[in-house]
This record gives sequence, structure tokens and C-alpha cells, in this order.
Amino acid sequence: MYLSQKEKEAIFKKHGKNAKDTGTAEGQIALFTHRINHLTEHLKNNRKDYNTERSLVKLVGKRRALLDYLTKKDVLRYRAIVKELGLRK
Repeated sequence: MYLSQKEKEAIFKKHGKNAKDTGTAEGQIALFTHRINHLTEHLKNNRKDYNTERSLVKLVGKRRALLDYLTKKDVLRYRAIVKELGLRK
């Protein structure tokens, strides 16, 4: 698979509380962002891969839902993760 366990731990360590804390919204948003970027690059080369396109749309929706949750829960955490990942809103 394109994302090894060590890479996932690095993402969660950087954006979560620690490498084993996979439940924080920031960690999940960072992981979804990594996967979205990977699928976007794949779709640039494979325009007609509609299954991947559907998966990408679903991931973007999940990330959007987590970002909305974080906005309602704690605006400062939301602003920090958006700035850190370079997401636009």
C-alpha cells in the first residue's frame, strides 16, 4: 500500500497528541488530506478512473465533516489545522 504504518504514525505524531492517538480530529484530517493529495495525483494521470474519483469525493466529504465539527467545537484548533495543512476555506 502507498501508506505504511510508519508514515501513518508520523502523521499522527505530528498532528495528533502522540503516534498512537488516531482519534483526534486533527490527526484524521491530516490523514485524509494525505490520502486526498495521493488520489488527486493518481487522477491527473488516470482521468477515466471513476471509482477512484468517487472515493476522492467521499474522502473530501469526510474531511469537510470533520472540519465542520472542529469549527463548532474549537475554532482555534480549526484555524491551526487549516493553516498547518494549507487548506483553503
